[in-house]
Amino acid sequence: MTDPLHTELLEIAQEAARRAGALLRDGRPADLAVAATKSSPIDVVTEMDIAAEKLITTLIADRRPDDGFLGEEGASGDGTSGVRWVIDPLDGTVNYLYGLPTWAVSIAAEQDGETVAGVVEIPMRGESYHAVRGGGAWATGAWEGTRALACRPAPPLDQALVSTGFNYVTEVRTRQAEVAARLVPLLRDIRRGGSAAVDLCDVAAGRLDGYYERGLHPWDLAAGDLIAREAGALTGGRPGERPSHALTIAATPGVFEPLQRLLEDFEAWR
Repeated sequence: MTDPLHTELLEIAQEAARRAGALLRDGRPADLAVAATKSSPIDVVTEMDIAAEKLITTLIADRRPDDGFLGEEGASGDGTSGVRWVIDPLDGTVNYLYGLPTWAVSIAAEQDGETVAGVVEIPMRGESYHAVRGGGAWATGAWEGTRALACRPAPPLDQALVSTGFNYVTEVRTRQAEVAARLVPLLRDIRRGGSAAVDLCDVAAGRLDGYYERGLHPWDLAAGDLIAREAGALTGGRPGERPSHALTIAATPGVFEPLQRLLEDFEAWR
């Protein structure tokens, strides 16, 4: 039986993600511009990132004033309830800036340091993904109703479709390109969508066999990692480690292990 608290957290996350997604989809200015930069001049923040995070944190704080926050655009606080919300109000900001459809709102709830509920809203696909720890992964979209998610049966690695992402720091992305070049001959192909949250959901939905990336932050992966795991995928980082800033991997069982070995051999974390 699902913990009633986890169900409550999921319902709040779904409402917040839905409202933020609608704001971002319907409120995008025609003259949208960069409001700030982060790790480099091409790692951007728009006014809509900031507005979406404010909407999310205000809604959650109204419902659960004792909870903590960790948000990409600055929301931070420990709270006193043991629950912390990990928020990426707009994952795929560069896609959004250019009018590309692959972007998402990602909201996860942690209890005592463990992710217990997660939602990824993908407005331009008309899709929403969610999971509660131990309750499976689910999606709503153009299909009727809500459907359970399951990752794909594992193909041989040379027939696996794998996605990745690139950092906005030039030295790091150059190294990432070198790793991708070594992987390409060993896989069916590599995709680069531009949103970690969407890629993790695509693993969960069976649209990808695997995904890896260096340089993710907790808000990039918290919700999507739970959704992928609840759909049957394996997730991790370097051997024996959890997903982290050094390396995040999510893949169907049978692809995860050989992909992780290759990434370790290629020092993808470096």
